[in-house]
Amino acid sequence: MLERYELETFLTLARELHFGRTASVLRISTGRVSHVVKGLERRVGAPLFERTSRVVRLTPIGRRLADDLAPLVAGIEDAVRRAAESGRGVTGRLRVAFLGEWTAPLLLKAAARFGSLHPDCAVDVVEVQLSNSRASLADGSIDMLFAAYPFDGMACGPVLLTEDRVLAVAADHSLAGEQSVSLEVLGEHPVIQYPAVTSDAFKRDRTPDRTPSGRPVPKGPAGNSFSEMLTLVAMGRGVLPVGAHSRAYYPRPDVVYVPISDAPPIRRGLVWREAATTERIREFVRAATAVAEPGLPERT
Repeated sequence: MLERYELETFLTLARELHFGRTASVLRISTGRVSHVVKGLERRVGAPLFERTSRVVRLTPIGRRLADDLAPLVAGIEDAVRRAAESGRGVTGRLRVAFLGEWTAPLLLKAAARFGSLHPDCAVDVVEVQLSNSRASLADGSIDMLFAAYPFDGMACGPVLLTEDRVLAVAADHSLAGEQSVSLEVLGEHPVIQYPAVTSDAFKRDRTPDRTPSGRPVPKGPAGNSFSEMLTLVAMGRGVLPVGAHSRAYYPRPDVVYVPISDAPPIRRGLVWREAATTERIREFVRAATAVAEPGLPERT
């Protein structure tokens, strides 16, 4: 079995491909790095690196070993981190954001429940916009986001809220007086687009390229925020499928919300970076699920 220092030395050199940088990262001598690598090569029975005066390269065997070991070491480190977090309890600070006014009340209930269970962990609740929601997760400005699914590229918790879909149209639009419409009408009117930073999966769900029968959907202009998108609707620049709660949270005299009879519901929940999963995040997801589903059994 390999010792931890052997694993760290081998994987660091496999990443850096430079004995001096590896020694600097690990704060050991280059001679020690060379000694460890030679010992590993003796155990394996084959060279792991090709070394010249100018270049250090992994051999095919070395590459295979690095590819096999890296996820195992990461898993061990993650297990140790989770154990340490459990031992300390849930402490620190959690930054949770909402996207869309009507998700805020449930998020506040979840924060209150989480706070009652874990008083040593502070929760900050902030709002983000369509234009910066993904970036805020990616750069660590926020830890979690209450958003609409699909939200690809992130870890997604259970569905906490659902709502019907309606079509936002200008008050003087030809569809404004309809009792309901079909998704097929999207093939007849330009559809306002979400910002370019929005994920492709989300855009396919909200503003599809084709109707259910396969007719192309004409694209209207894009907005940078939800309010801006509704303003484009009010200007007659296009229509926009949205959640039914927009009626209550975004009422406008120049916009009418028409039910869509054949659209699946919108699903919402918590998303976060998979690599940044912590005990705090897991416990907040549990608290949010409990307030969204009162019948969920509690962990003791």
